[in-house]
Amino acid sequence: MRFSSQSRPAYSAILYLLSLASVSLANDADKTTTSTACTATSTSGAFFDLRPDMALKLNPDGSKPAHSNGAPTVDYKAKGYDYGANFTLNICGAVVEPVEDVIGVDESKWQNVSAYYTSKGDVYSLGLQSGALVSRGKELVLQYTGGSPCGKSKKRDEGLEERSSIHDGAAYRDPDYERENDTLTATKSLGSHPAKETDGPKRRKSATIFFSCDRDPGAGTAQVSFIATDPDECSYVFKVKSQHACAGVEPHTPGSVGPGSVFLIIFAIAVLVYLLGGIFYQRTVANARGWKQLPNYSLWASVWSFICDFFVIATSSCARFLPNRRGYHYVSGSPSGRGRSNRDDENRLIDQYDEEWED
Repeated sequence: MRFSSQSRPAYSAILYLLSLASVSLANDADKTTTSTACTATSTSGAFFDLRPDMALKLNPDGSKPAHSNGAPTVDYKAKGYDYGANFTLNICGAVVEPVEDVIGVDESKWQNVSAYYTSKGDVYSLGLQSGALVSRGKELVLQYTGGSPCGKSKKRDEGLEERSSIHDGAAYRDPDYERENDTLTATKSLGSHPAKETDGPKRRKSATIFFSCDRDPGAGTAQVSFIATDPDECSYVFKVKSQHACAGVEPHTPGSVGPGSVFLIIFAIAVLVYLLGGIFYQRTVANARGWKQLPNYSLWASVWSFICDFFVIATSSCARFLPNRRGYHYVSGSPSGRGRSNRDDENRLIDQYDEEWED
């Protein structure tokens, strides 16, 4: 298809506007929105926000924080039952009650402990604070890592110590026992050099929390339950039942393109394509000029005339309700009787014309 010299400006304008629209849409697509802590979006588009379940610390004066919005102010408790210890944890945040003397954790990280338990007076951390909420299929998962040390090396040393205490004072000592005792003595003497351990890197305790939706309208705060731990007591599993774990709709955030903005962008592009494409067709094919270059000019002209007529009718109807000017009124007749005489003259003139017409 060939374009005349007159149609080239319109054609170039259409290409320019379409390129601008495509660039703007590409820029919107390239924008990556950082996920907010303690929130997650599933592959199906469901949005989860567990921030209302995060326990917050009270202000120094004992009042609740201004942004609490009904959030709990105490840590969550979970019974260990047969484990022999109860657990304390928070959701997406550090525990509210400060902890001290945490086994195997630097003092600078005590304030970041999100889950722990106490056994025989010792505090064991199950992981540090994390807000990385992940949606895996139908499961909503939160994990804490970097807790107290755990693993087989610790249990073996404890077993060696126990066997050493049993065999102390015995008359006969097996050569294997003597080698184990020598190993234990060497381990104690080199306890300040953990890098020389032969069992590899030291493992640390971690906590994995699964969330389930609670649709009970009368439910209060979230309910935490301890599920299980591995034989090495390194991985702990918890389950939280909360009404905030139910799927919802993601709220609009400033700077992001919402559904309304997307609709307006598509509508504006459609209007531009309609106008510019119609003008291009009317000018090149129909050889129209002036206002007739607009697509469907007669239709839009009739719509405009209808709007104008409707406006005139509406204004004229409203004008009747406006008060008349003071000092002016309609006079039906003259008090001197001139109006009646004029009517009699008119009647006589009509009768005269009738008589002449009959003759």
